[in-house]
Amino acid sequence: MDKAAVGAILHEIGLLLELRGENPFKVRAYYQAARVVEGLTEDLAELVRTGRLGELAGIGPALQEKIATLVTTGRLPYYENLRAQVPPGLLEFLRLPGLGPRKVQVLYRELGLTTLDELAAACRAHRLRDLPGFGAKTEEKILAGLEWLAKNRGLHLWATAAAAAAELKEALLALPEVLTVEVAGSIRRAEEVVRDIHLVAATENPLVVGEAFLRLPLLDMGRRETLERIAAVLKAGIPVELWLAHPEEFPGRLLYLTGNAGHLTALGARAAELGLKLDERGLCRGGERLFLASEEAIYAALGLEYVPPELREGGGEVEAAAAHELPPLVEISEIRGALHVHTSASDGVADLAEMARTAAALGWEYMGIADHSQSAAYAGGLKPDELIVQWEAIAAHNRAGGRPYLLAGIEAEISSDGSLDYPDEILARFDYVVASVHSHFHLDRAAMTARIVRALQNPYVTVLGHPEGRILLERAAYAVDMEEVLRAAAASEVAVEINASPYRLDLDWRWFRRAREMGLVFWINPDAHSPGELAQLPYGLNVARKGWLTPAQVANTWSLAELKDRWAKRRGREA
Repeated sequence: MDKAAVGAILHEIGLLLELRGENPFKVRAYYQAARVVEGLTEDLAELVRTGRLGELAGIGPALQEKIATLVTTGRLPYYENLRAQVPPGLLEFLRLPGLGPRKVQVLYRELGLTTLDELAAACRAHRLRDLPGFGAKTEEKILAGLEWLAKNRGLHLWATAAAAAAELKEALLALPEVLTVEVAGSIRRAEEVVRDIHLVAATENPLVVGEAFLRLPLLDMGRRETLERIAAVLKAGIPVELWLAHPEEFPGRLLYLTGNAGHLTALGARAAELGLKLDERGLCRGGERLFLASEEAIYAALGLEYVPPELREGGGEVEAAAAHELPPLVEISEIRGALHVHTSASDGVADLAEMARTAAALGWEYMGIADHSQSAAYAGGLKPDELIVQWEAIAAHNRAGGRPYLLAGIEAEISSDGSLDYPDEILARFDYVVASVHSHFHLDRAAMTARIVRALQNPYVTVLGHPEGRILLERAAYAVDMEEVLRAAAASEVAVEINASPYRLDLDWRWFRRAREMGLVFWINPDAHSPGELAQLPYGLNVARKGWLTPAQVANTWSLAELKDRWAKRRGREA
């Protein structure tokens, strides 16, 4: 069992213990262990094999034994027993806004509710409003949350689906009959959530490849729909489609299975103008198939620049490609560092030195440390005296020539009234300030907008963190007038974060083109709480590319000298 699966089980154990009302310290130990395991940069199986689990922060003997059992056997009786004692529907309840473990316990104990259908019926019958801690508004929020859950059913995080697709691709490439394989569909377009996995394999023997694919242990079920198409479902529950294409038809099939309907419609219209026809195998002229060597060659035959997969959304990219006006999208090689990184000083699992070592291995020129601010007691927010200790550690690292260069920042809480939780004399001492909302998500649209706008007007705020506050497939974005927020950020010269956590990917890429028109600059930040999470930054890069962003619009491409110069000039204007 890999680290992602082990981490997910440890996290679920924490939830199950919390639902049972267990000791909060025990609950937190499992949540912390899950984060440590998921953020590992070393191989978990190797740590188990060499008996080095005890080197991990917060992993005591009992947890070491459970992790080792999971890794070596793929099962954990303790976890299975816990699951058997808690109705499975109660875990679903926790995905709804306003329902924490204590309230879920009340619903189960007082009303015997165990399924989402039962919960919906109880809300409609107004059976919750007289329970302690509930009310009419709670019922309304739960019903709205149930509607949101239904809309998102069957969706999977991009990172989860992409990792599964990569495993399938590797397994297919191991077959001697397979010449090449590519992931297509919404994963290749880097959609933040996806319904399924599409793969295209080039082979001259589709019968043999299809049969071998259906025997892969990753699959739960599968069937051959046609000689060319296999439909299956992974054990993880993600549907899969494998298309087996003759090598000459591979580029056309890949192109057709990557673009969304809008993109293909625009390409089809372009082809018709040129006396051509686009179908699932590529281009035709009359009854003659045009076998072109690559996707680039197909776009060129249509008189178009090559359209990167992330842009193939039917949003004007074909027209821009015809006019040779596609922007040069930002590349991972141009990224020099990031700002939003947590350490064990607040709620991270590794100290400053370990995070720095990992960032250095990634080739970063600089890294910004932005632990939580003092009002975030739930995340070990730093008091003023703790800030001084961290500032001294950062200064010592830089004096010693440590790599990467460290910047002293903070993730400051935006209070419900829009104020920050340090006085200006402390805020002025940070190299930068990421201002974020972590509470009071229930505010109405006007109040939430005013709250964030006021924070952006603070002269010490440098970056607006995860602007919409969404947790993909778990929590909807809060109500906010994003147009007004972006205008306020532009007016105050505050950058906007692209939070690269696979659970956030926030700001939503659909806002980027509007934000660019306002002259806004973006920071792609990993929001890392462990060394392994520093590697999340490419997820945010996907989002930036999807939003048509160029290197000039992404602050991570700035050198350290340019970064310091820009911040110095901005503060000089504020003084």
